[in-house]
Amino acid sequence: MEDTIAARRPAQLEAFGRLLDVLDRLRAECPWDKKQTLESLRHLTIEETYELSDAIIRGDLADLKKELGDVLLHLTFYAKIASEQGAFDIADVLNAQCEKLIFRHPHIYGTAKADSEEEVKRNWEQLKLQEKGNSSVLGGVPTSLPALVKAMRIQEKARGAGFDWERPEQVWEKVQEELQEFQAEFATPEPTQASQERAAAEFGDLLFSLINFARHAGINPEEALERTNRKFITRFQYLETAAAQDGHQLRDLTLAQMDSYWEEAKNRPDATSKTPRSE
Repeated sequence: MEDTIAARRPAQLEAFGRLLDVLDRLRAECPWDKKQTLESLRHLTIEETYELSDAIIRGDLADLKKELGDVLLHLTFYAKIASEQGAFDIADVLNAQCEKLIFRHPHIYGTAKADSEEEVKRNWEQLKLQEKGNSSVLGGVPTSLPALVKAMRIQEKARGAGFDWERPEQVWEKVQEELQEFQAEFATPEPTQASQERAAAEFGDLLFSLINFARHAGINPEEALERTNRKFITRFQYLETAAAQDGHQLRDLTLAQMDSYWEEAKNRPDATSKTPRSE
């Protein structure tokens, strides 16, 4: 295996060099590429990252190859712009990354011991604190992350510092506790702004505990929710198509009629699981 990888290395380096050459020419000659800045590329990079994630979730390796290329182009583009500003170039980026990986893997490149994944993660977080000079384990969590992903990262970092539940059953008990507290706030006979705010706070606690339980159960909640989103879209689009084929418009159907089409969608050969209409 290692021999095969080594044999491919010249071709890989040549391909990466070709990308740098193409980008150099585009930056010099293409009106669009010449105009781009670090700021103008930012939202496009976010979009490309989501497209990459989408390909991974779908398990589409052909599309994955394309999306990896798009993301790699963006990363190289940022380094190109930075080099024009005299800040750094792609070699600086790659060498810095190599040094960081070596520093954070003392069990491979040094004398430290780490015989399990948990030990590696714990060492990783402690080394990051030394490296960045953060005063908090949670200081490295980006503030702009989507809330669900941010909750996962917060919990993972806390676990790396040794702050975590010992057993999944304890986390499930916490989920039940948070559900009861949310239900108590939500059951207010005449909701006020204050009670709505308390209910929203309890709902946030409930979501956080559910994400925590998913982590303990070995489930990525972001991916699980996205699969449910896709499943719902597929079934709802079947509902729309089937209703139209029968000469109906959705706005004219009763909920019971819609449920009938929904059950058909669930029982189709490509239906993978049973999901209630409201879930």
